[in-house]
Amino acid sequence: MSKRMTDLKTKVDSTKVYTLDEAITLVKATSNVKFDASVEFHARLGIDPKKSDQLIRATVVLPHGTGKTKRIAAFVGPNDEKAAKDAGADLVLGEEEIKAIKDTGKIDFDIAVATPEMMPKLAVAARVLGPKGLMPNPKTDTVDKNVAKMIEALKKGKAAFKNDDQANIHQLIGKVSFDNAKLKENIETFLEALKRAKPSGSKGTYIKTAFLTSAMGPSIKISVE
Repeated sequence: MSKRMTDLKTKVDSTKVYTLDEAITLVKATSNVKFDASVEFHARLGIDPKKSDQLIRATVVLPHGTGKTKRIAAFVGPNDEKAAKDAGADLVLGEEEIKAIKDTGKIDFDIAVATPEMMPKLAVAARVLGPKGLMPNPKTDTVDKNVAKMIEALKKGKAAFKNDDQANIHQLIGKVSFDNAKLKENIETFLEALKRAKPSGSKGTYIKTAFLTSAMGPSIKISVE
């Protein structure tokens, strides 16, 4: 551990569970990097990730966005190209580009949406897009006939989240430069969405532990009651 991180960790009581307001103030106080660091939410969940009926895959619209600009690719047919461009898609892609992704493995976007007609055509690139979490999926509201609606929602702060193989959730919440009220509203909105996504098969305590941290900052345990 670096001297910088060792010094920062002395500001956090590892035995304490902080209120959301306390944690937000502390996450800013422990971010001393030279860039506008991201604020992240991490939680350990009471689910069994090996059981398909306990997997979490959902979306949330953060009221103040994440502070990170994402390049959006829209896989659409010719009839939807104008709608995708007008809605703000950074890339409008068709069958030719799908083949190029399959052949080269090169990707220059952060999130992808598609119309239903394009999904069978996208299947050939699934081995490239899938492992990177970029394959459009109806469960994350990235497949729809209304391509403009999907793109506009993403531009407003819509984010997809899912559990990892160890039953954890990781979500970008905002930036250290956000004021406390905006960070709090984003966190509370995400927590509500996470609780709504609780699988029926999950028994006992659902959110076992939760932490806030800034990029390259120490973890701060928070209360989610």
